[in-house]
Amino acid sequence: MERDVITVERFYTDHAGALGLKLLAGASGLKRLIREPTVNRPGLALAGFTKYFASKRVQVIGSAESTFLKSLSPEERQQRYEALFYYKIPCIVFSRDLKPDKIFLKAAEKANVPIFQCPLITMKFINLATLALEMMFAPRGTEMGSMVDILGVGVIVRGESGIGKSECVLALIERGYSLVADDITRLTLIDGREVMGTSAELTRDHMEVRGIGIINVAAMFGVKCIRHEKRVDLVVTLKTWNEVTDVDRLGMEQEHVKILGVDIPNYTIPVRPGRDLARLVEVAAFHTKLKNAGHNPAKDLNDRLIAQMAGKTSL
Repeated sequence: MERDVITVERFYTDHAGALGLKLLAGASGLKRLIREPTVNRPGLALAGFTKYFASKRVQVIGSAESTFLKSLSPEERQQRYEALFYYKIPCIVFSRDLKPDKIFLKAAEKANVPIFQCPLITMKFINLATLALEMMFAPRGTEMGSMVDILGVGVIVRGESGIGKSECVLALIERGYSLVADDITRLTLIDGREVMGTSAELTRDHMEVRGIGIINVAAMFGVKCIRHEKRVDLVVTLKTWNEVTDVDRLGMEQEHVKILGVDIPNYTIPVRPGRDLARLVEVAAFHTKLKNAGHNPAKDLNDRLIAQMAGKTSL
């Protein structure tokens, strides 16, 4: 599991367009780190109460803070600004296109703190910036395997090189399902409970077919066969027949694998010449969809057998 280092520069570069950010001062401090994925309003800190000041977050100044600062004398403002910049805050954003005064900009330049201006109302900026930061801070990883969307079920197909993953996924695409990633799936943990899969931007729409080479899936099968992002609901592990010593014939016990700390259902399918792997993966996805809806065929059959045996015993 990996966590990216988030700098003010990266936040600005990635989200300046969506948030309408404009750099006003403190360009030399763009390498400062944002350590928490949320936004703070420093009203209490500006008023002099700094005991619980969340200094590791992006700071936003709205109408309330701006009006309060204007009520102070220049000397008082100078003192409050110096006290604010004493902390290693990442950056400050003025919402509603509010303009900081010259004293503020001078203090920010001296402390090397980036100052931005934003046209959004304060709460709108806080909501959008928090969502953006949560995505940037989300744990990430990769899984060696191809991912496909089968009727809303995100399936990662993995196995040793040459076992038939690409052929299996290609057959699923031919049946109208959507390719998410080929060979390597990039993963992101959302809200600590959902794992989202996607592909690298450079290789999106493409996959490698051994013996043929690189093919453009979107051009060959249509854009409907490409999905940019999908939640991981199932993992199918392909293994050669001899490697699978203990095959679960009933499916009573659900096997799981951990991906970014989340338990994902896993089916191990033995590979043998003549087996239709695409059909088996398709059935595994359908089966998972049924179980998520509350239907468990193995359990239902087991309950019926127990009930029948109990009935015969009572006779």
